[in-house]
Amino acid sequence: MSLRARLAATTTEPAPSAALALLRVAFGGTLALVHGWGKVADLGGFTAKVAQLFPLPEVLGPFAAFSELAGGALVALGLLTRPAAAAVLLTMLGAAFVVHGGDPFARRELALAYAAAALALAVAGGGRWSLDALVWGRRG
Repeated sequence: MSLRARLAATTTEPAPSAALALLRVAFGGTLALVHGWGKVADLGGFTAKVAQLFPLPEVLGPFAAFSELAGGALVALGLLTRPAAAAVLLTMLGAAFVVHGGDPFARRELALAYAAAALALAVAGGGRWSLDALVWGRRG
């Protein structure tokens, strides 16, 4: 069996599907509830903070807040996983390299960990135990 066939076969086995589902729910749920919810609840205050660091805070503030809340929720559900994870990835890169750009690594670590999880899900998709698979028949 070729390497390509072996890699493709692993996505239909239960263990990788369970691992993707666990990653999606833990990462997306935590991002939405712990980080996104508070930013959206105080969108004006969050946008004011964004204005100190980024141009177009009226656009980038809501984008960041809603990518964490809605993007995290969509990732957790496995619905529109790739675009939601891509939006989260952009937000986390901005957090790691702009918001915490001058901080020690320990302050950037969480944003980088979220970025890594978002990148993995943007590449892999939601897996077979996702709403993407149920709605569109997509496993990735």
